[in-house]
Amino acid sequence: MELIVSPWPWYVSGPLIAVTMFILLYLGKNFGISSNLRTMCTLCGAGKTASFFKFDWRGQSWNLMVALGAVIGGFVGSHYLGADQSPQLNPATVAQLESMGIHSAADDYVPTELYGMDALDDPKTLAMLIVGGILVGFGSRYAGGCTSGHSISGISNLQLPSLIATIGFFIGGIVMVHLIFPFLF
Repeated sequence: MELIVSPWPWYVSGPLIAVTMFILLYLGKNFGISSNLRTMCTLCGAGKTASFFKFDWRGQSWNLMVALGAVIGGFVGSHYLGADQSPQLNPATVAQLESMGIHSAADDYVPTELYGMDALDDPKTLAMLIVGGILVGFGSRYAGGCTSGHSISGISNLQLPSLIATIGFFIGGIVMVHLIFPFLF
């Protein structure tokens, strides 16, 4: 059974995010997904080899549940609530992507040429995904958190470093899309 539901409007989802952040601030918690990698590495015994992973992971178990909920929610949303939710792109953008060999831009939510299972057969695409993943991991560690941690939690706490990191994330995204991405295809 497929249930068709449109996305929640900003005036519903925005206040829900604000209420969630208020509750986390009240409880003294900081939200962020990248910190879960440290917690999972600690659970797997990485504290035996690096002092960075020596901490009481039980204090972060609630954040592991947030990450698990994001994965489950993403699965439910994409399989049961997201019928035909491909983004509406400008025809010029679609034409530009098609000239680069990305023909699924107007049909799928993400380009299957990059994120589909068939993409793993192409060594160039696989290398880009691996290098990109390493750079995102390094950037998250270097910036002291990920986009969700800085842009939602850090800015909610009025932390200047989070505002600077968020500006950097946006600048990096713009540079990637407009300067680097065209040379990769």
